[in-house]
Amino acid sequence: MLKIALGTSNPHKLEEINDILKHICPDYIEFVLVDGDFDPEETGTTFEENSYIKAYEAAKIMNIPALADDTGLCVDALDGRPGLYSARYAPDQKSKIEKLLGELKDIPDEKRTAHFLCTMTLVNPDGQKLHVSKGQINGYIAQKPSGTHGFGYDPLFFIPELNKTMADLTLHEKNTLSHRARALKSMVEWIKNSSEINRIMP
Repeated sequence: MLKIALGTSNPHKLEEINDILKHICPDYIEFVLVDGDFDPEETGTTFEENSYIKAYEAAKIMNIPALADDTGLCVDALDGRPGLYSARYAPDQKSKIEKLLGELKDIPDEKRTAHFLCTMTLVNPDGQKLHVSKGQINGYIAQKPSGTHGFGYDPLFFIPELNKTMADLTLHEKNTLSHRARALKSMVEWIKNSSEINRIMP
């Protein structure tokens, strides 16, 4: 089994990744959390740069290949904000939701279009970037939160074709169509088929 460090300190993200993985590639890849505190400074100016920073730091600490993602909510009416700064938009989930709703309070439904973008980077302990994958899902920002599942901005992210917010979905439902699921599926496909796979096998 291929062991890959996951460059995050977010237990929700690990839960999501593992649930997605068991449906697309069971018994092939094992993700492990980084030992100790993990909080690298995200100084990149793009999602890809930040995902590389986190993956490389995790790979160095664990001395195995590492995967990290940088994910953001991009709202068209806010010129793409919070975007790269989604995780640092406000101190906690409640205040993030309140701030976003406040910024959009005069924006009508049809102009509240948004998308989640997830960029994943796989890195060797020597810093070599092995592969980058991306996943995106489009939707709207709801007028009020709905749903009890998920985390972050999920209660506000409305998916028109399902008539639900991301937080209304079960974990399994979310993990069949989310931006993170799409990026991970692409990454796993590359891992399974790449001629470079022997370089990252233990």
